[in-house]
Amino acid sequence: MTQQYALEMRSISKAFPGVQALSDVTLKVRPGTVHALMGENGAGKSTLMKCLFGIYRPDAGEIYIQGVRKDIHSSRMAMDNGVAMIHQELHPVPHRNVMENIWLGRFPMKGFWPLQFVDHRRMYEETVKLFADLEMNIDPLARTGSLSVSKIQSIEIAKAVSFQSRVIVMDEPTSSLTGNEVEQLFKIINRLRDRGVSIIYISHKMEEILRISDEVSIMRDGKPIGTWQAEELTTDLIITRMVGRDLTERYPERLHQPGKVVMEVDRLSSPNLKSFQDVSFSLRKGEVLGVGGLVGAQRTELIEALFGLRAISGGTIRINGKKVRIKSPADAKKQRIALLTEERRATGIFPVLSIYENTIIANLTRYRSAFILLNERKGRQEAAAHVDKLRTKTPSVDTPIRNLSGGNQQKVLLARWLLTDPDILLLDEPTRGIDVGAKYEIYTIITQLALQGKSIIMISSEMPELIGMSDRIMVMSEGRLTGIVDSRQATEQDIMRLAAQQRRA
Repeated sequence: MTQQYALEMRSISKAFPGVQALSDVTLKVRPGTVHALMGENGAGKSTLMKCLFGIYRPDAGEIYIQGVRKDIHSSRMAMDNGVAMIHQELHPVPHRNVMENIWLGRFPMKGFWPLQFVDHRRMYEETVKLFADLEMNIDPLARTGSLSVSKIQSIEIAKAVSFQSRVIVMDEPTSSLTGNEVEQLFKIINRLRDRGVSIIYISHKMEEILRISDEVSIMRDGKPIGTWQAEELTTDLIITRMVGRDLTERYPERLHQPGKVVMEVDRLSSPNLKSFQDVSFSLRKGEVLGVGGLVGAQRTELIEALFGLRAISGGTIRINGKKVRIKSPADAKKQRIALLTEERRATGIFPVLSIYENTIIANLTRYRSAFILLNERKGRQEAAAHVDKLRTKTPSVDTPIRNLSGGNQQKVLLARWLLTDPDILLLDEPTRGIDVGAKYEIYTIITQLALQGKSIIMISSEMPELIGMSDRIMVMSEGRLTGIVDSRQATEQDIMRLAAQQRRA
């Protein structure tokens, strides 16, 4: 056995009830390289990394780190063996400071047992040294909950380096970052690569993969498809190998024709002066109205207000010409409005519940029997019908939703709201963290809903998606509406120009 590879995962297999998640997967990562791991949602990428990080134990296969076979039973064992993982969903301790988050569970101590205390001075000095080494400008004493997502991500990277990690897994590291923050992340990655650290980079963003990675491994249906030098690949080649077929069209054909105005929003304002102010727009029957803008544009805050999750200090909302007051989600549901939230794991799914339970939970009154009991038979039938209708990949409706891929979880959430028979759907980043094949399926569902006369407001941070899916695009900047453009005539430059406008004093 040579030390040609920093990491070797040989013939890894893992099964869950009803699902063979991994079948004979081999992954080899060279020292000092960025190795991209790609595949559709459900391809097995996350399961493979969880086997590496000790969250799951593989049913078969071997793991070699720096040429030595390792049997990893826990995340702590993985970190002690030089493997760190930065998850897509960051979970810092928000009310503690930065240095405490980095050294949590291994604080430097002073004194002698039984009178030992945390050595805050030494912890501060070690953190300053760590940040200086990585060229990170972060205050070790800052409260973590007050920092941006990019800063918190940098703290996670610093924590990984503090373990002397030689292999760092980054799962969708740029999903919540702005363009400038992505550039800063890439500088840190390049710095680590130059020091001989190996990065396993999981992302669905093709342009990032081709730019930052040295090698690319692709998986499909829990099996390895192959590994290629990044310079040999193109976006089309990656897509074909990921989905197993040519995907010539990124977006389905728009056959719907927007009709009469169904919603009018006039000078809607938040009581928070730093949030949305004086926003006016209209939404037509069968229209997909895209909402663009940079981080901090207050797009999510606006549609949450339309759904009754946030207070409104001024302005009016009219639906079908009638003025309505929406003070709660219950009010919104009465007006036949549905909301698919941005963070499906935090505010969408109930992870411990089944697909059946997650599907019917927004409309339980629909399944009451004569004795106010739940008619499970009817609920299961409708949940199963939507599994078939939306082509959700699952063994059964009794499968826990946490076992599904991100794209299939999103389909269950769509089914949940479709069962409420909404006229207006508010979709906040509906394809975030979803692979290109699953994205196309979500796009097709959205297009079909518009064709049925449903009106859709869709927030997206991906400008090609906004242009490819929307009839019109509403652009916001710092809580203000800066323009509404026809998607057939708009360019990415037009949208960015409107998104970058600063609020007037």
